[in-house]
Amino acid sequence: MAILTNHIKESHTGHVSSVVVFLHGYGADAKDLLSLSEHMAEHLPDTLFVAPDAPERCVGNPMGFQWFPIPWIDGSSEEESRAGMMRAVEELNAYLDHILVEHDLEPEQMALVGFSQGTMMSLHIAPRREDAVAAVVGFSGRMLEPEMLEDELQAKMPVLLLHGDQDDVVPPQSLPQAAEALQTAGFEEVYAHIMRGMSHGISPDGLEVSISFLRKHLQYEPFELV
Repeated sequence: MAILTNHIKESHTGHVSSVVVFLHGYGADAKDLLSLSEHMAEHLPDTLFVAPDAPERCVGNPMGFQWFPIPWIDGSSEEESRAGMMRAVEELNAYLDHILVEHDLEPEQMALVGFSQGTMMSLHIAPRREDAVAAVVGFSGRMLEPEMLEDELQAKMPVLLLHGDQDDVVPPQSLPQAAEALQTAGFEEVYAHIMRGMSHGISPDGLEVSISFLRKHLQYEPFELV
């Protein structure tokens, strides 16, 4: 299996003690979300930042990529959407394994940061991996197949969910629904942050909260939710 196309921002210090993996949204690309590393790097100085392009060209935006088709946008069937998602899960798992081996890191030194469809992938894949990653940060997404989480669960990790209260792409109620599914499955550390006045995007306060969360769980300093 070919490894997903990878984009990298080196750590601020040149030393690597952890890695943040950015998973972009539908119709975007790796460089779009990797730009967050410009704001994060000085606060996570020994962290490597990586981002893969999703495996499929986006039907709705051929200049970008998609993790799987979205029926109400591109006219695909539910079966095609789920088949695409499962293919993406396999490729993303292989990518994460490759990153860990290439940089001689353990799963507990890796955090996933997703946006929209990338959050959906993060919340789906992280609990089903054999070993827990350090943390998951999910912006403006939702939980895929929440009813299957308890039966398929293999690992638990701290999760931070962030959502704009004016999101007209992924409904804001997706956040409490995902939080409830995680808590029902036994996740003890599930945090939420509402980005007030924000639509489908990442606000400055949301970015600040995510940095604090990552510093804590990548072993920098105590986490204080602002």
